[in-house]
Amino acid sequence: MDIKALIARAEQDCAPVFKRLEENEMTCTRYVLDAFHEENVATRHFAPTTGYGYDDIGRDTLERIFARIFGAESAIVRPSIACGTAALSLCLFGLLLPGDHLLSATGAPYDTMETVIGTVGNAPGNLREMKVEYSQVEMCDDQQKIDVDAVLSAIRPNTKVVLIQRSRGYAWRASLLPREMEEMITAVHKVRPDIFVMVDNCYGMFTTENEPTHFGADVCVGSLIKNAGGGLAPTGAYLVGTARAIERIEARLTAPGIGREVGSYAASYQPFYQGLFMAPHTVAQAVKTSVLAARTFELLGMKTTPAFDAPRADIIQAIQMETPERLIAFCQGIQAASPIDASAVPEPWDMPGYTDQVIMAAGTFVSGATTELSADAPIRAPYTAYLQGGLTYVHGKIALISALEKMVKENSL
Repeated sequence: MDIKALIARAEQDCAPVFKRLEENEMTCTRYVLDAFHEENVATRHFAPTTGYGYDDIGRDTLERIFARIFGAESAIVRPSIACGTAALSLCLFGLLLPGDHLLSATGAPYDTMETVIGTVGNAPGNLREMKVEYSQVEMCDDQQKIDVDAVLSAIRPNTKVVLIQRSRGYAWRASLLPREMEEMITAVHKVRPDIFVMVDNCYGMFTTENEPTHFGADVCVGSLIKNAGGGLAPTGAYLVGTARAIERIEARLTAPGIGREVGSYAASYQPFYQGLFMAPHTVAQAVKTSVLAARTFELLGMKTTPAFDAPRADIIQAIQMETPERLIAFCQGIQAASPIDASAVPEPWDMPGYTDQVIMAAGTFVSGATTELSADAPIRAPYTAYLQGGLTYVHGKIALISALEKMVKENSL
């Protein structure tokens, strides 16, 4: 197999898609820059704080910038939130009370959220233990869209939160564009204005020119070591939405009556500001890598979602590898082209929070940062690889060549 010729052919086919992605990058960079200008960002905003963090100008300004970008009323943006799952859990425990009902509009959530809800395992402190009811509605049209009628029918008198997972997670389903959520959000708010529509926005920010809050979502949640951090944020997460939603969530962030008034950070805020400024560009690089991967494996006759020329709602590319050997070789090839820990050889393992063994390739500067190039997968049929990230498109292309070479070497392609 002439791998370089295959990549060159795929790259040629992707040229019109790349142009659209660059136009979106321009739009997103402009409104990030506008938000920085409107908040008069200066070097004083990078200064660290300690203790309670009262009047932390760096923290408070960063939160207002996120609110502006999302067209929202309020935001929580904190390095102290350990990961995306922690932020989603914080949101749910802030919005739900014992006896309330949580409804997922996009089927089963991402694996780690099932332990938070209590549908898998028996982790202490989950929502089920807190007497929160849960149900889900499957997506329709072959997992391509939200079934609005089914969602409305599933609403109970005690329904308090309707959850939308924007990204596909470990499922063979479509990721959702923000505008594709609008019909359901509008319909839910029409019949029950008291319900909070919550969007798991992980992997989605800046892939489109709008975010779910522009279409009525009450709160969006995501990780800063994914899209929003631009590859520079070392930790943290964000929650952005209506004042009503954020006020409830901030009471769980710290304590009722204290909320967002406290919370210091003893290191510089510069990586968070600079990462946010870089984010539209790094997201574009990551999506270009995914588009190239999609076209390359389509040319090899393999199933991918989304298709290389389809609209993009997140940075993830799903590729059905069909055999565990091919899946493992692909991930090992990605790891071998990583800038960090390239000599490591990933193998499937029992990862906390997951029901199947998982293989992960992630030679990243920030541990677990999926804005950087990584590939992971549960070891279950049809052995789908989930590729995401890439700080530069060139690195993404090199890594794809490495993965293909590994697959050929292992006689799995």
